[in-house]
Amino acid sequence: MIPIGFGDRLANAVLQKKNPVCVGLDPRLEQLPPALRAEVDGSLESQASAFEKFCREIIDITHQLVPVVKPQSAFFEEIGPHGVLALGRVCQYAVSKGLVVVMDAKRNDIGSTATAYAKAYLGNGPLSPFGSDALTVSPYLGSDSLEPFVDRCNEVGAGIFVLVKTSNPGGGFLQDLQCDSKSISDRVADYVQEHALKSASTPASYGSVGAVVGATYPEQLQALRKRMPNAWILVPGYGAQGGAAKDVVQGMDANGLGAIINSSRGIIFAYENAKYKDASTWQAAVEQSTLDMIAAINGAMNR
Repeated sequence: MIPIGFGDRLANAVLQKKNPVCVGLDPRLEQLPPALRAEVDGSLESQASAFEKFCREIIDITHQLVPVVKPQSAFFEEIGPHGVLALGRVCQYAVSKGLVVVMDAKRNDIGSTATAYAKAYLGNGPLSPFGSDALTVSPYLGSDSLEPFVDRCNEVGAGIFVLVKTSNPGGGFLQDLQCDSKSISDRVADYVQEHALKSASTPASYGSVGAVVGATYPEQLQALRKRMPNAWILVPGYGAQGGAAKDVVQGMDANGLGAIINSSRGIIFAYENAKYKDASTWQAAVEQSTLDMIAAINGAMNR
């Protein structure tokens, strides 16, 4: 039996939590709270343990507030096998707390290699080794490189977010190039919309194939929202990268669906922000920053 499609599961999660906030799990050793840094003895194993403990605490604080978490694979991979094992346990823990897990690993390749990546990451809980619900994917090897990921989504009720317009300043190097009267971003967006519609449960709902569109380009976010009416949009760049609530809501529909808004540093390292200097603990700062983000986005949507 095929599980309910990712597009519908994500919609249900956003509606249940009454907000589209996604908390990015990007552990950095130099920014861990002092008590956790003190547990690191210089070994990669102790660093991985600290990363896992930190992310579990973030999940404990936020799982009743937000619908989605997004582990950034690179910060775990940086410390090798111990880090990758910790990443897997963090994903499973997030699933056990009822969160939708988007793995930010930006994978892709061709043929059987793409299939292997898809099987490794895509499938909630026990359906894949990492147990994540969705995966960020690069489109720049061509449409055939995306097909194994789309097939896996259909097989296990998972989702992908294809890089369409990223938040970094240099993204236009390729993404803004014109090709047959379309930008590369628009061409990728059309692919996303085609497969989002095919995987949607109704013509008016969202499918399993979504897009990454940065908050730092609000006009393009608005245009791409119209171009991909059936695609969920993962919006990075809120807060620390300059995206404001009024910008990110351009990716949403009138019902507050269609986009999930990611914040990483602004939430998980909130204790470093002078705004939260009176918080009793770093955990309290995380909770308050999450609530503040929810309020800002819902306020921008007039909710």
